Amino acid sequence: MANHKSALKRIRSNEKKRLRNRFQHKTTRNAMRRLREMTDKKEASAALPNVISMLDKLAKKNIIHANKAANLKSKLTKAVAAL
Repeated sequence: MANHKSALKRIRSNEKKRLRNRFQHKTTRNAMRRLREMTDKKEASAALPNVISMLDKLAKKNIIHANKAANLKSKLTKAVAAL
């Protein structure tokens, strides 16, 4: 167990960050799933920029790797274009 005040604070802040990161990651995954399930091209095209923005934010905060975000954006864009 931590003995210093700063170490105890670090444990608390790390837990808050972990929960925030987990929430953001899960929310983005659900948004991607909903986007892939859409059948209307107009509706999917409207939702795509929001999902891309979410992925960019995750990559910027190092929650996911930048290349993974790029791959996901590419696949989602192709899926929407194929509708």
